[in-house]
Amino acid sequence: MFFTYLRRELRRRRKAALVVASGLALGIALVIVVNSVSSGMNKAQDKVLESLYGLGTDMTVTKAAATPEEGEQPQRPRFEFDAKDDGGEQSSDRLMVQGFETLKDSTVGTVADQKGVADAVGGLSLVDLKVSGDFKPGEFEQAKPAQPGQGGPGGGGGGGGGSVRGGGAAFDVNSFTLYGTDVTRPALGPLTSSKITKGRTFETSETNAKVAVVDSAYAKKEDLALDDKVTVKGTKFTVVGIATADSGQAAANVYIPLKQAQTLSDSKAKITTVYVSVADSQQIDAVKSAIQKNVSGTTVTTSADLASTVSGSLSTASDLASNVGKWLSIAVLVAAFLVAGLLTSSAVSRRVREFGTLKALGWKSGRVTRQVVGEAVVNGLVGGALGIGIGLIGAYVVTAISPTLTAELASGAGASGGGPRMIGGGGGGGGAIQSAGNQTLDIALSAPVGATTIALAVGLAVAGGLIAGGFGGWRASRLRPADALRRVE
Repeated sequence: MFFTYLRRELRRRRKAALVVASGLALGIALVIVVNSVSSGMNKAQDKVLESLYGLGTDMTVTKAAATPEEGEQPQRPRFEFDAKDDGGEQSSDRLMVQGFETLKDSTVGTVADQKGVADAVGGLSLVDLKVSGDFKPGEFEQAKPAQPGQGGPGGGGGGGGGSVRGGGAAFDVNSFTLYGTDVTRPALGPLTSSKITKGRTFETSETNAKVAVVDSAYAKKEDLALDDKVTVKGTKFTVVGIATADSGQAAANVYIPLKQAQTLSDSKAKITTVYVSVADSQQIDAVKSAIQKNVSGTTVTTSADLASTVSGSLSTASDLASNVGKWLSIAVLVAAFLVAGLLTSSAVSRRVREFGTLKALGWKSGRVTRQVVGEAVVNGLVGGALGIGIGLIGAYVVTAISPTLTAELASGAGASGGGPRMIGGGGGGGGAIQSAGNQTLDIALSAPVGATTIALAVGLAVAGGLIAGGFGGWRASRLRPADALRRVE
């Protein structure tokens, strides 16, 4: 009887049901679009952070460089050359720690022992700076004797003296960034921000081998190919792989085994960065607090910390989606629920004779209320189906047009270090040390719709139907058979 009456009433009041369903559909569609766009922005942000951190890295542990005291000059690389009489080329090659103070490599084990840490691996960030060139000695030129009468008062002649003419120096600065990588843990570390596009990555047995993986941009610049040699502080390494950064900037130009990097840079048992993977992403803040408490003198940087430094249209759009979009969705949903409730209540008022007669025939108030609520829930489900359809179309349009957003971030942020970075170099290009600047990434926005979003839409549809049914049911429960008799003409 319930379903028979329900089907008949919905068929008879199709227009009113469609109005209620359409209002709910618009609200639900907006929620789906906002949620899908927000999800797409989160994925875009994760892509940006992976370009800094590397895949699978939840946080990094470093020791920031000490701030110079007042009046103290910051340490800079110093190169000294002899002034040879015969000229000749001279060079000096330095392999220096970049950006951070060093940590003991035992710090990796200490960090790994903290509760909630799934894995930890160390890395050593370096810069190879080579200055080369030659001096050309100047020639001493004897001054000409002064002519009589030109020696000043008294007509005395000048004597001796002379000057050095010619000579000089020409030096080139060649530099590149280098990362010592723990080859026994390939799933974590600086190299995970890039993908091997030629050759291979390191083998776990190559802990002290003279092999290197080179960034594709640097390989192109230096015309390096597989099996070529790259020289690091006078030691030649064979290129076994070429890696391309998935997005943004690679962590380094050249990657070599950690042990080799420590030896060549006189940083035995030292690292600059600990890459950390957390067992549960919900416990990142707790793990960060534990590391800061138990591993003194370190700075812990999480993906959330890096996300707060990302600016540009991606950040602006993300803020709009999470703030304006969220509250707009809530406002539209509340309005849709209220309108659905008022329309349902109004429809009940127009059915006074019907419900009064049913009560006169023996229907109890609860049965009438259930009937009204049932009709409203069906309207809500219809609205939910329409809303899901409209929302999917909206999300598809966003993905199809793929609007491009920009993300600006410090080039020295994250795993590869803050502070000064060595740039330039290669082929006598003249490298230089500069403060970390900004790099800009272009990210294509997508709007994926997940099962959670669909489940949310269905839940909102049912909730909307129940709210509308609650309005109508309350109104219907207050009707009396006498009300119906007063409406009889």
